[in-house]
Amino acid sequence: MKKFITRLKNIGPGALVAAAFIGPGTVTSCSKSGASYGYVLLWAMLLSVISVIIMQSMAARLGIVSKMGLGEALRAKFTGKAARIVLAVLVIAAVFIGNIAYETGNITGSVLGAQTAITGLDNQTGKIILALAIGIIAFILLISGSYKYIEKFLTALVVLMGVLFFVTAIAAKPDWLEVLKGIFCFKVPDVGEGNSTWMTIAALMGTTVVPYNIYLHASSSAKKWGESKDEKAEKSEEDPVKEGIANSRFDSVLSIGLGGLISMAIIICAGAAKASGTLGSINSGADMANSLKPLLGNWATVLFGIGLFAAGISSAITAPLAAAFASTGILGWSDDLKDKKFRIFWIIVLVIGVTLACTLGASPTEIILFAQAANAFLLPVTGILLLIVANDKKIMKEHTNKLWFNILVVLVIGLFIFIAVRNMSAFIDGFKALING
Repeated sequence: MKKFITRLKNIGPGALVAAAFIGPGTVTSCSKSGASYGYVLLWAMLLSVISVIIMQSMAARLGIVSKMGLGEALRAKFTGKAARIVLAVLVIAAVFIGNIAYETGNITGSVLGAQTAITGLDNQTGKIILALAIGIIAFILLISGSYKYIEKFLTALVVLMGVLFFVTAIAAKPDWLEVLKGIFCFKVPDVGEGNSTWMTIAALMGTTVVPYNIYLHASSSAKKWGESKDEKAEKSEEDPVKEGIANSRFDSVLSIGLGGLISMAIIICAGAAKASGTLGSINSGADMANSLKPLLGNWATVLFGIGLFAAGISSAITAPLAAAFASTGILGWSDDLKDKKFRIFWIIVLVIGVTLACTLGASPTEIILFAQAANAFLLPVTGILLLIVANDKKIMKEHTNKLWFNILVVLVIGLFIFIAVRNMSAFIDGFKALING
Protein backbone atom coordinates (compact mmCIF):
# COMPACT_ATOMS: atom_id res chain seq x y z
CA MET A 1 0.00 0.00 0.00
CA LYS A 2 2.85 2.36 0.86
CA LYS A 3 4.53 1.70 -2.51
CA PHE A 4 1.19 2.31 -4.29
CA ILE A 5 0.81 5.70 -2.59
CA THR A 6 4.43 6.56 -3.42
CA ARG A 7 3.88 5.73 -7.08
CA LEU A 8 0.66 7.71 -7.06
CA LYS A 9 2.63 10.72 -5.87
CA ASN A 10 5.14 10.11 -8.66
CA ILE A 11 2.56 10.52 -11.42
CA GLY A 12 3.68 13.13 -13.91
CA PRO A 13 5.01 12.44 -17.43
CA GLY A 14 2.09 10.11 -18.21
CA ALA A 15 -0.33 12.84 -17.12
CA LEU A 16 1.46 15.25 -19.48
CA VAL A 17 0.83 12.83 -22.34
CA ALA A 18 -2.83 12.47 -21.37
CA ALA A 19 -3.19 16.25 -21.10
CA ALA A 20 -1.58 16.56 -24.53
CA PHE A 21 -3.81 14.14 -26.42
CA ILE A 22 -7.07 15.15 -24.73
CA GLY A 23 -7.34 18.38 -26.69
CA PRO A 24 -10.02 19.95 -28.87
CA GLY A 25 -9.01 17.51 -31.62
CA THR A 26 -9.89 14.57 -29.39
CA VAL A 27 -13.15 16.19 -28.29
CA THR A 28 -14.09 16.96 -31.91
CA SER A 29 -13.06 13.56 -33.29
CA CYS A 30 -14.81 11.66 -30.49
CA SER A 31 -17.93 13.81 -30.78
CA LYS A 32 -18.16 13.24 -34.54
CA SER A 33 -17.56 9.52 -34.06
CA GLY A 34 -20.42 9.21 -31.58
CA ALA A 35 -22.67 11.48 -33.64
CA SER A 36 -22.09 9.49 -36.82
CA TYR A 37 -21.78 5.90 -35.57
CA GLY A 38 -23.03 5.87 -31.99
CA TYR A 39 -20.94 3.53 -29.81
CA VAL A 40 -19.74 1.34 -32.71
CA LEU A 41 -16.21 2.77 -32.95
CA LEU A 42 -15.36 2.63 -29.25
CA TRP A 43 -13.08 -0.31 -30.10
CA ALA A 44 -10.89 2.07 -32.13
CA MET A 45 -10.33 4.19 -29.03
CA LEU A 46 -9.52 1.05 -26.98
CA LEU A 47 -6.89 0.01 -29.55
CA SER A 48 -5.54 3.56 -29.52
CA VAL A 49 -5.11 3.57 -25.74
CA ILE A 50 -3.33 0.20 -25.77
CA SER A 51 -1.08 1.47 -28.57
CA VAL A 52 -0.31 4.67 -26.64
CA ILE A 53 0.66 2.76 -23.50
CA ILE A 54 2.98 0.48 -25.48
CA MET A 55 4.70 3.30 -27.39
CA GLN A 56 4.83 5.80 -24.53
CA SER A 57 6.19 3.31 -22.00
CA MET A 58 9.02 2.60 -24.44
CA ALA A 59 9.67 6.34 -24.80
CA ALA A 60 9.67 6.78 -21.01
CA ARG A 61 12.12 3.90 -20.55
CA LEU A 62 14.41 5.51 -23.13
CA GLY A 63 14.42 8.77 -21.17
CA ILE A 64 15.05 7.09 -17.82
CA VAL A 65 17.86 4.78 -18.96
CA SER A 66 19.67 7.13 -21.35
CA LYS A 67 18.80 10.39 -19.58
CA MET A 68 18.05 11.75 -23.06
CA GLY A 69 15.00 12.69 -25.08
CA LEU A 70 14.30 10.91 -28.38
CA GLY A 71 15.93 13.69 -30.41
CA GLU A 72 19.16 13.45 -28.41
CA ALA A 73 19.09 9.64 -28.58
CA LEU A 74 18.73 9.79 -32.38
CA ARG A 75 21.83 12.01 -32.54
CA ALA A 76 23.68 9.50 -30.39
CA LYS A 77 22.58 6.63 -32.64
CA PHE A 78 23.15 8.29 -36.00
CA THR A 79 26.48 10.13 -35.90
CA GLY A 80 26.90 10.75 -39.65
CA LYS A 81 26.44 14.34 -40.79
CA ALA A 82 24.07 13.45 -43.64
CA ALA A 83 21.93 11.24 -41.38
CA ARG A 84 21.69 13.97 -38.75
CA ILE A 85 20.64 16.55 -41.34
CA VAL A 86 17.90 14.26 -42.68
CA LEU A 87 16.67 13.48 -39.16
CA ALA A 88 16.73 17.16 -38.17
CA VAL A 89 14.65 18.12 -41.21
CA LEU A 90 12.24 15.24 -40.59
CA VAL A 91 11.74 15.96 -36.88
CA ILE A 92 11.46 19.73 -37.22
CA ALA A 93 9.06 19.44 -40.16
CA ALA A 94 6.89 16.78 -38.53
CA VAL A 95 6.94 18.02 -34.95
CA PHE A 96 7.80 21.71 -34.85
CA ILE A 97 5.85 22.85 -37.93
CA GLY A 98 3.11 20.31 -37.30
CA ASN A 99 2.66 21.53 -33.74
CA ILE A 100 1.96 25.05 -35.00
CA ALA A 101 -1.12 23.64 -36.74
CA TYR A 102 -1.99 21.69 -33.60
CA GLU A 103 -1.58 24.80 -31.47
CA THR A 104 -3.99 26.71 -33.69
CA GLY A 105 -6.58 23.97 -33.27
CA ASN A 106 -5.96 23.71 -29.53
CA ILE A 107 -6.50 27.41 -28.90
CA THR A 108 -9.46 27.64 -31.30
CA GLY A 109 -11.11 24.64 -29.62
CA SER A 110 -10.52 26.06 -26.17
CA VAL A 111 -12.08 29.35 -27.27
CA LEU A 112 -15.15 27.50 -28.57
CA GLY A 113 -15.48 25.72 -25.23
CA ALA A 114 -15.28 28.98 -23.29
CA GLN A 115 -17.83 30.62 -25.61
CA THR A 116 -20.19 27.73 -24.97
CA ALA A 117 -19.88 28.03 -21.19
CA ILE A 118 -19.80 31.84 -20.96
CA THR A 119 -22.47 34.05 -22.53
CA GLY A 120 -21.57 37.35 -24.16
CA LEU A 121 -18.28 36.22 -25.70
CA ASP A 122 -19.67 34.46 -28.78
CA ASN A 123 -18.38 37.03 -31.26
CA GLN A 124 -15.11 37.94 -32.98
CA THR A 125 -14.06 40.29 -30.17
CA GLY A 126 -14.76 37.60 -27.59
CA LYS A 127 -12.79 35.10 -29.70
CA ILE A 128 -9.73 37.36 -29.75
CA ILE A 129 -9.97 38.11 -26.00
CA LEU A 130 -10.21 34.42 -25.11
CA ALA A 131 -7.41 33.38 -27.50
CA LEU A 132 -5.10 35.99 -26.00
CA ALA A 133 -6.07 34.94 -22.46
CA ILE A 134 -5.28 31.29 -23.22
CA GLY A 135 -1.98 32.32 -24.81
CA ILE A 136 -1.06 34.37 -21.74
CA ILE A 137 -1.85 31.46 -19.38
CA ALA A 138 0.31 29.11 -21.45
CA PHE A 139 3.08 31.70 -21.69
CA ILE A 140 3.19 32.29 -17.92
CA LEU A 141 3.42 28.57 -17.18
CA LEU A 142 6.10 27.90 -19.78
CA ILE A 143 8.20 30.99 -19.08
CA SER A 144 8.35 29.98 -15.41
CA GLY A 145 10.81 27.30 -16.48
CA SER A 146 9.48 25.01 -13.75
CA TYR A 147 8.82 21.49 -15.03
CA LYS A 148 7.24 20.46 -11.71
CA TYR A 149 4.80 23.38 -11.76
CA ILE A 150 3.73 22.62 -15.34
CA GLU A 151 3.38 18.93 -14.49
CA LYS A 152 1.14 19.59 -11.47
CA PHE A 153 -1.04 22.07 -13.37
CA LEU A 154 -1.62 19.66 -16.25
CA THR A 155 -2.27 16.71 -13.92
CA ALA A 156 -4.96 18.79 -12.21
CA LEU A 157 -6.51 19.60 -15.61
CA VAL A 158 -6.66 15.91 -16.54
CA VAL A 159 -8.46 15.11 -13.28
CA LEU A 160 -10.86 18.03 -13.90
CA MET A 161 -11.62 16.82 -17.43
CA GLY A 162 -12.19 13.31 -16.14
CA VAL A 163 -14.78 14.46 -13.61
CA LEU A 164 -16.57 16.75 -16.10
CA PHE A 165 -16.81 14.29 -18.99
CA PHE A 166 -17.57 11.25 -16.78
CA VAL A 167 -20.43 13.04 -15.02
CA THR A 168 -21.88 14.15 -18.35
CA ALA A 169 -21.57 10.66 -19.88
CA ILE A 170 -23.27 8.94 -16.94
CA ALA A 171 -26.05 11.54 -16.83
CA ALA A 172 -26.74 10.92 -20.54
CA LYS A 173 -27.98 7.41 -19.55
CA PRO A 174 -26.47 5.45 -22.45
CA ASP A 175 -27.35 1.86 -23.31
CA TRP A 176 -24.44 0.20 -21.49
CA LEU A 177 -24.88 -3.10 -23.32
CA GLU A 178 -24.43 -1.28 -26.62
CA VAL A 179 -21.43 0.51 -25.13
CA LEU A 180 -19.81 -2.85 -24.28
CA LYS A 181 -20.54 -4.12 -27.78
CA GLY A 182 -18.91 -1.03 -29.22
CA ILE A 183 -15.77 -1.59 -27.14
CA PHE A 184 -15.29 -5.31 -27.78
CA CYS A 185 -16.97 -5.95 -31.18
CA PHE A 186 -14.47 -4.80 -33.79
CA LYS A 187 -16.97 -3.57 -36.36
CA VAL A 188 -16.41 -1.06 -39.15
CA PRO A 189 -19.88 0.30 -40.05
CA ASP A 190 -20.82 0.35 -43.72
CA VAL A 191 -23.08 3.33 -44.23
CA GLY A 192 -22.20 4.01 -47.84
CA GLU A 193 -19.37 6.33 -46.85
CA GLY A 194 -16.41 3.98 -46.48
CA ASN A 195 -13.80 6.71 -46.79
CA SER A 196 -15.55 8.80 -44.16
CA THR A 197 -15.62 5.84 -41.76
CA TRP A 198 -11.91 5.15 -42.15
CA MET A 199 -11.18 8.87 -41.88
CA THR A 200 -12.97 8.82 -38.52
CA ILE A 201 -11.06 5.73 -37.35
CA ALA A 202 -7.77 7.33 -38.41
CA ALA A 203 -8.75 10.55 -36.63
CA LEU A 204 -9.59 8.67 -33.40
CA MET A 205 -6.25 6.89 -33.46
CA GLY A 206 -4.31 9.89 -34.72
CA THR A 207 -5.67 12.12 -31.98
CA THR A 208 -4.55 9.64 -29.29
CA VAL A 209 -1.21 8.26 -30.45
CA VAL A 210 0.51 11.56 -31.31
CA PRO A 211 4.11 11.65 -32.62
CA TYR A 212 5.12 14.69 -30.58
CA ASN A 213 4.00 12.98 -27.36
CA ILE A 214 6.75 10.41 -27.84
CA TYR A 215 9.35 13.20 -27.72
CA LEU A 216 7.54 14.86 -24.80
CA HIS A 217 7.36 11.64 -22.76
CA ALA A 218 11.00 10.66 -23.25
CA SER A 219 12.27 14.12 -22.28
CA SER A 220 9.92 14.58 -19.32
CA SER A 221 10.73 11.10 -17.97
CA ALA A 222 14.45 11.87 -18.24
CA LYS A 223 13.89 15.01 -16.17
CA LYS A 224 11.72 13.29 -13.56
CA TRP A 225 13.43 9.92 -13.13
CA GLY A 226 16.72 10.24 -14.99
CA GLU A 227 18.81 11.33 -12.00
CA SER A 228 22.31 9.94 -11.56
CA LYS A 229 22.80 6.83 -9.46
CA ASP A 230 24.62 8.81 -6.77
CA GLU A 231 21.74 11.27 -6.41
CA LYS A 232 19.22 8.47 -6.28
CA ALA A 233 21.23 6.32 -3.91
CA GLU A 234 20.63 8.82 -1.14
CA LYS A 235 16.89 8.46 -1.56
CA SER A 236 16.42 4.75 -2.13
CA GLU A 237 18.24 1.46 -1.75
CA GLU A 238 16.63 0.13 -4.92
CA ASP A 239 18.22 0.32 -8.36
CA PRO A 240 17.24 3.87 -9.45
CA VAL A 241 16.78 2.88 -13.09
CA LYS A 242 14.55 -0.11 -12.33
CA GLU A 243 12.62 1.94 -9.78
CA GLY A 244 12.16 4.74 -12.31
CA ILE A 245 10.96 2.31 -14.99
CA ALA A 246 8.46 0.75 -12.55
CA ASN A 247 7.17 4.20 -11.55
CA SER A 248 6.89 5.28 -15.17
CA ARG A 249 5.02 2.10 -16.14
CA PHE A 250 2.48 2.69 -13.35
CA ASP A 251 2.22 6.34 -14.37
CA SER A 252 1.66 5.49 -18.05
CA VAL A 253 -1.01 2.83 -17.46
CA LEU A 254 -2.94 4.94 -14.94
CA SER A 255 -2.68 8.36 -16.60
CA ILE A 256 -3.04 7.28 -20.22
CA GLY A 257 -5.75 4.79 -19.26
CA LEU A 258 -7.66 7.64 -17.62
CA GLY A 259 -7.16 9.72 -20.76
CA GLY A 260 -8.64 6.90 -22.84
CA LEU A 261 -11.65 6.63 -20.54
CA ILE A 262 -12.23 10.38 -20.88
CA SER A 263 -12.16 10.03 -24.67
CA MET A 264 -14.61 7.14 -24.49
CA ALA A 265 -16.87 9.22 -22.24
CA ILE A 266 -17.08 11.87 -24.98
CA ILE A 267 -18.01 9.23 -27.59
CA ILE A 268 -20.63 7.85 -25.19
CA CYS A 269 -22.10 11.35 -24.67
CA ALA A 270 -22.46 11.83 -28.42
CA GLY A 271 -23.78 8.29 -28.91
CA ALA A 272 -26.43 8.79 -26.22
CA ALA A 273 -27.50 12.10 -27.75
CA LYS A 274 -27.70 10.43 -31.18
CA ALA A 275 -29.82 7.59 -29.79
CA SER A 276 -32.19 10.06 -28.10
CA GLY A 277 -32.73 11.96 -31.34
CA THR A 278 -31.65 15.30 -29.81
CA LEU A 279 -28.33 15.45 -31.63
CA GLY A 280 -27.88 18.23 -34.14
CA SER A 281 -25.12 18.82 -36.65
CA ILE A 282 -21.68 18.32 -35.05
CA ASN A 283 -18.94 20.51 -36.49
CA SER A 284 -16.99 21.08 -33.27
CA GLY A 285 -16.84 20.17 -29.59
CA ALA A 286 -18.93 23.29 -28.93
CA ASP A 287 -21.72 21.88 -31.12
CA MET A 288 -21.55 18.70 -29.06
CA ALA A 289 -21.95 20.72 -25.87
CA ASN A 290 -25.00 22.53 -27.27
CA SER A 291 -26.53 19.28 -28.52
CA LEU A 292 -26.62 17.96 -24.94
CA LYS A 293 -28.92 20.77 -23.82
CA PRO A 294 -32.22 19.11 -24.96
CA LEU A 295 -31.15 15.83 -23.37
CA LEU A 296 -29.69 16.99 -20.05
CA GLY A 297 -30.33 20.72 -19.71
CA ASN A 298 -28.13 23.81 -19.59
CA TRP A 299 -25.81 22.41 -16.91
CA ALA A 300 -24.52 19.71 -19.27
CA THR A 301 -23.69 22.30 -21.91
CA VAL A 302 -21.73 24.33 -19.36
CA LEU A 303 -19.87 21.27 -18.00
CA PHE A 304 -18.98 20.03 -21.47
CA GLY A 305 -17.91 23.53 -22.49
CA ILE A 306 -15.64 23.84 -19.46
CA GLY A 307 -14.19 20.41 -20.26
CA LEU A 308 -13.48 21.52 -23.84
CA PHE A 309 -11.87 24.72 -22.53
CA ALA A 310 -9.64 22.70 -20.15
CA ALA A 311 -8.73 20.32 -22.98
CA GLY A 312 -7.65 23.26 -25.12
CA ILE A 313 -5.50 24.83 -22.41
CA SER A 314 -3.78 21.54 -21.55
CA SER A 315 -2.85 20.90 -25.17
CA ALA A 316 -1.95 24.56 -25.76
CA ILE A 317 0.76 24.12 -23.12
CA THR A 318 2.07 20.69 -24.14
CA ALA A 319 2.28 21.28 -27.91
CA PRO A 320 4.85 24.12 -27.70
CA LEU A 321 6.72 22.26 -24.95
CA ALA A 322 6.97 19.08 -27.02
CA ALA A 323 8.04 21.04 -30.12
CA ALA A 324 10.87 22.62 -28.11
CA PHE A 325 11.98 19.27 -26.62
CA ALA A 326 12.02 17.56 -30.04
CA SER A 327 13.71 20.40 -31.94
CA THR A 328 16.43 21.22 -29.41
CA GLY A 329 17.11 17.52 -28.88
CA ILE A 330 17.62 16.70 -32.56
CA LEU A 331 19.83 19.80 -32.97
CA GLY A 332 21.96 18.88 -29.95
CA TRP A 333 20.98 21.98 -27.97
CA SER A 334 20.09 22.24 -24.28
CA ASP A 335 16.61 21.08 -23.26
CA ASP A 336 16.64 23.20 -20.10
CA LEU A 337 13.26 24.95 -19.88
CA LYS A 338 15.07 28.18 -18.94
CA ASP A 339 17.49 28.06 -21.87
CA LYS A 340 17.01 30.89 -24.40
CA LYS A 341 17.13 28.64 -27.48
CA PHE A 342 14.63 26.25 -25.90
CA ARG A 343 12.29 29.16 -25.15
CA ILE A 344 12.53 30.49 -28.71
CA PHE A 345 11.01 27.28 -30.12
CA TRP A 346 7.97 27.17 -27.84
CA ILE A 347 7.40 30.93 -28.11
CA ILE A 348 7.25 30.69 -31.93
CA VAL A 349 4.71 27.85 -31.76
CA LEU A 350 2.59 29.64 -29.15
CA VAL A 351 2.62 33.06 -30.83
CA ILE A 352 1.78 31.73 -34.30
CA GLY A 353 -0.92 29.49 -32.82
CA VAL A 354 -2.58 32.41 -31.02
CA THR A 355 -2.29 34.64 -34.10
CA LEU A 356 -3.87 32.09 -36.43
CA ALA A 357 -6.60 31.28 -33.89
CA CYS A 358 -7.52 34.98 -33.87
CA THR A 359 -7.43 35.50 -37.63
CA LEU A 360 -8.07 32.20 -39.39
CA GLY A 361 -11.36 32.06 -41.25
CA ALA A 362 -11.35 28.37 -42.17
CA SER A 363 -13.48 25.87 -40.25
CA PRO A 364 -11.58 24.78 -37.11
CA THR A 365 -13.19 21.37 -37.42
CA GLU A 366 -11.69 20.82 -40.89
CA ILE A 367 -8.26 21.83 -39.60
CA ILE A 368 -8.51 19.65 -36.51
CA LEU A 369 -9.79 16.52 -38.28
CA PHE A 370 -7.28 16.87 -41.12
CA ALA A 371 -4.42 17.24 -38.63
CA GLN A 372 -5.53 14.14 -36.71
CA ALA A 373 -5.80 12.08 -39.89
CA ALA A 374 -2.41 13.35 -41.12
CA ASN A 375 -0.95 11.99 -37.88
CA ALA A 376 -1.56 8.48 -39.12
CA PHE A 377 1.14 9.00 -41.75
CA LEU A 378 3.72 10.42 -39.32
CA LEU A 379 3.25 7.80 -36.62
CA PRO A 380 4.92 4.83 -38.34
CA VAL A 381 8.08 6.89 -39.03
CA THR A 382 8.34 8.11 -35.42
CA GLY A 383 7.55 4.63 -34.11
CA ILE A 384 10.27 3.01 -36.25
CA LEU A 385 12.87 5.57 -35.10
CA LEU A 386 11.94 4.97 -31.46
CA LEU A 387 12.08 1.19 -31.96
CA ILE A 388 15.61 1.43 -33.44
CA VAL A 389 16.90 3.51 -30.53
CA ALA A 390 15.16 1.36 -27.88
CA ASN A 391 17.06 -1.68 -29.17
CA ASP A 392 20.49 -0.01 -29.18
CA LYS A 393 22.61 -1.61 -26.42
CA LYS A 394 24.99 1.36 -26.22
CA ILE A 395 22.10 3.67 -25.41
CA MET A 396 19.79 1.34 -23.46
CA LYS A 397 22.42 -1.00 -21.93
CA GLU A 398 20.62 -4.00 -20.39
CA HIS A 399 17.24 -2.29 -20.73
CA THR A 400 16.73 -2.82 -24.45
CA ASN A 401 13.35 -4.11 -25.60
CA LYS A 402 12.50 -7.72 -24.91
CA LEU A 403 11.50 -9.88 -27.89
CA TRP A 404 7.84 -9.98 -26.88
CA PHE A 405 7.76 -6.20 -26.51
CA ASN A 406 9.34 -5.72 -29.94
CA ILE A 407 6.60 -7.93 -31.39
CA LEU A 408 3.94 -5.72 -29.75
CA VAL A 409 5.58 -2.57 -31.10
CA VAL A 410 5.84 -4.00 -34.62
CA LEU A 411 2.13 -4.93 -34.47
CA VAL A 412 1.26 -1.37 -33.36
CA ILE A 413 3.35 0.15 -36.16
CA GLY A 414 1.80 -2.31 -38.62
CA LEU A 415 -1.67 -1.28 -37.45
CA PHE A 416 -0.94 2.37 -38.16
CA ILE A 417 0.58 1.62 -41.56
CA PHE A 418 -2.63 -0.26 -42.41
CA ILE A 419 -4.76 2.67 -41.23
CA ALA A 420 -2.59 5.13 -43.18
CA VAL A 421 -2.87 3.14 -46.42
CA ARG A 422 -6.61 2.53 -45.92
CA ASN A 423 -7.07 6.23 -45.23
CA MET A 424 -5.08 7.54 -48.21
CA SER A 425 -7.99 8.55 -50.44
CA ALA A 426 -9.87 10.10 -47.52
CA PHE A 427 -6.73 12.03 -46.57
CA ILE A 428 -6.43 13.45 -50.11
CA ASP A 429 -10.14 14.39 -50.14
CA GLY A 430 -9.73 16.10 -46.76
CA PHE A 431 -6.71 18.04 -48.01
CA LYS A 432 -8.64 19.26 -51.07
CA ALA A 433 -11.58 20.32 -48.87
CA LEU A 434 -9.20 22.19 -46.56
CA ILE A 435 -7.57 24.05 -49.48
CA ASN A 436 -10.89 24.87 -51.14
CA GLY A 437 -12.35 26.00 -47.79
